[in-house]
Amino acid sequence: MGQDPFKKFINPKKNSVVKEEIRQEKKQARKDKRAFFDQIKADEYKARMAKRGTPVKEKAIVAKNDITTAKNATPATHKNTVTTDIAMPLNKFLAHCGICSRRDAITHIADGTVKVNGEIAKEPGYKVQPSDEVIYNGKKLFITKNLVYILLNKPKDYITTTDDPQGRKTVLQLIQRATAERVYPVGRLDRNTSGVLLLTNDGDLTQKLSHPSYEIKKIYEVKLDKQLTKSDFDKILSGLILEDGQIFVDSLAYADAKDKSVIGIEIHSGRNRIVRRIFESLGYDVKGLDRVMYAGLTKKNVERSKWRYLSDKEIRVLKYLNESRKKTGKNAEAILPVTEQKNVRNPDKLKGRDYTNEEIAEALGEKIIKEKKPAAKKKFTAPVVPEKPKREKEIKIPKPRKFKTHSEKKKHQNNSIGKK
Repeated sequence: MGQDPFKKFINPKKNSVVKEEIRQEKKQARKDKRAFFDQIKADEYKARMAKRGTPVKEKAIVAKNDITTAKNATPATHKNTVTTDIAMPLNKFLAHCGICSRRDAITHIADGTVKVNGEIAKEPGYKVQPSDEVIYNGKKLFITKNLVYILLNKPKDYITTTDDPQGRKTVLQLIQRATAERVYPVGRLDRNTSGVLLLTNDGDLTQKLSHPSYEIKKIYEVKLDKQLTKSDFDKILSGLILEDGQIFVDSLAYADAKDKSVIGIEIHSGRNRIVRRIFESLGYDVKGLDRVMYAGLTKKNVERSKWRYLSDKEIRVLKYLNESRKKTGKNAEAILPVTEQKNVRNPDKLKGRDYTNEEIAEALGEKIIKEKKPAAKKKFTAPVVPEKPKREKEIKIPKPRKFKTHSEKKKHQNNSIGKK
């Protein structure tokens, strides 16, 4: 037969997986090519040094292919590879190596399956140093360098977790073909909530996007069982008091001018089921909830239950997202740097307007140093030029006509000159 009769029963690979494999093959080919020419340069350098009779330093002839092979080598055979770049707790180190989550790492440490420098580790908070040797089940561990970033358009009826003891469907089942690395979701979406979900094995980025101090923005499309009234709309904007405290939204709008039961809400709070609880506190039932944007990432060109890899530009944006909030705290907007509350004199007078150095010194109880004002410069005054008198318009008096008609004028001319 010309074709394999069983070929149509085999599930073909997705286009995104095929493209990624081709991309990785090209990347590996470029590395091999670069390593080949680096080795030629190293051999030429050795030959030149041998002719001169000078000893060749081993560090000077290290080629780039040695570095690439060192990265691709297994941790057990690579002697110069450090365990980690920075010191970190042992449970965090196990999570970054892709073994398990931080919470499960505590269980593994308690079971005695983790050894540090040949001794069984007992404290999850032990700081792993770059020179330490960490072994789990007889295998030496290193920090995962192959970082993966996947954006998933999550459907309903899927649990946002790595595993479920009840056997329900998880989001990791949707990205089985995406990568062989252990990835985990950033944040959580309820079982009945759909939309943008980020999965990665980058622990630092996950901690940053999950920390409330960075105020990562999220936009949801909410479908209610009835139309949202104007009074409730204003209540949500002004802030609501829930059982776990007061909550404010960043923005609120009707997604459809004709259908006021579809609402768009922007929020940066990461509390559990916060969007549903906002509308349920006002007596509404949320029929559908879809996250359309998370940290600047949208589900554009990604169908439901499908996924894609993040681009290099998107990864850079995520890593530097809201980085300025890390430097500024709650007291960064204070008007005066008050050191002692007793020496402050009428601080309320200085609020809400610009203040001078004298007012600052007076509020802090310091000596007032008056600054000498520079002498005012004389203004240049232009000389006054007298205005020219206006020329009066002459009135022309019309002269009386000598001839009443043109024929009379011709007749007079002929008589005076003579007819030829």
